[in-house]
Amino acid sequence: MIRACQAILLLLVALALPRYVQAHEATLGVLEFREVRPGAFIGLWTMEPSIGAARVDLRVPPHCFLRLPEMNCGEKGLVGPITITNLGADMSAVLIKILPLSGEPRSYTISTANPVVSVLGTAAPTLQTWIELARTYVNYGIDHILLGADHLLFVLGLIWIVGGGWKLVQTITAFTLGHSVSLAAAAWGLIGIPERPLNACIALSIVFVGVEIVKQQRGDPGLTARYPWAVAFTFGLVHGIGFASALAGLGLEPRLLPRALLFFNVGVEIGQLLFVLLVLSLIWAHRRLNAGLPRWGEALPAYAIGSISMFWFFGRLVRVLALP
Repeated sequence: MIRACQAILLLLVALALPRYVQAHEATLGVLEFREVRPGAFIGLWTMEPSIGAARVDLRVPPHCFLRLPEMNCGEKGLVGPITITNLGADMSAVLIKILPLSGEPRSYTISTANPVVSVLGTAAPTLQTWIELARTYVNYGIDHILLGADHLLFVLGLIWIVGGGWKLVQTITAFTLGHSVSLAAAAWGLIGIPERPLNACIALSIVFVGVEIVKQQRGDPGLTARYPWAVAFTFGLVHGIGFASALAGLGLEPRLLPRALLFFNVGVEIGQLLFVLLVLSLIWAHRRLNAGLPRWGEALPAYAIGSISMFWFFGRLVRVLALP
C-alpha cells in the first residue's frame, strides 16, 4: 500500500508544484453580450482565464457583424449558432450571458466537448438547455477535482488511514455529503468565506490528516482512524465551499443555478471516484506483486504530505495577511 500511495503522491506533487501555493482556479470564461439598442450589442469578457480571450476563435450567427466589443445583428436580433473553438486546459468552458433590452437574461455554455450552442429567442428551459448544461458542468466538475491537487491529497490521506472495505465507503460518502451540503449553501449565497482564508484552511486540513497518518504509524490511532466519517464530513464542509468558489462570480441566472450546481457536483463526484479507484487499483497491484519498502522509507510519504500541505498553508497565509 505504501508503494501505491507513493506513486499517487509523486503525481500530486507534479501537479502541485507549478501552482505553488495557489488553489486550483476556475477555468470557465464568461463572455457577456449586453444589448444597447435593438439588434446592437456590446460584448465584453467579464471573466477571462490566463489563456487570453484573443486566442479563442469566436464565431457568431452569419447575419451578425462582430468586431469586439461591438456586434450588430440587425432586425433579426441575436439568434442562431455561436461557436467557440481553441479552448484548452486554461479555459475549458465559456459561459455566454445575453442581456437584452427587454425580457429576461439568458445564459448558454460552451465547452471543448460542446463547442456550438444555438441562441434561442426564448428564455424558457428546453431539453437542449439541459443537455448543454450537463455537458459543460459535468466536464467542468471533473476538471476541477482532477486538477485540484489539494483536494486529491486530502482524499489520499483519508484512503491511507482508513484502508479499504466498508469503512472506506462510509468515509468517502461522508466526505461527499459534507462538500455537497456546503457547495449548495455557498452557491446559493447562504454562507460565504473569503477565498484566501478558505484556501489556507483547506491546506491546514491536509496537514491534520498528515499528522494523523504519522500517529497511526506510531501505533497511536488518532481521531481520523477512530471516527473517519466524522472527520471526513467536517472537512468536507470546508472543501465544499472551496468547490463553490469555482462557480463564484459567474453571475448564473437563478433559474439555471440548481441545474448547473447539480451537474457540477456530479462531475466532482465522478472525478473523485476515478481517483479513488486509481488508488485502490495501485494498492491491489502492490499486494499482488508483494513489493516491500525499507522500514525507514515507510514514513516518508506521510511526512511528504505534511510538508507539501504546510508549504501550501504558509504560502496561503502570507497571501491572507497581504505580506510582500
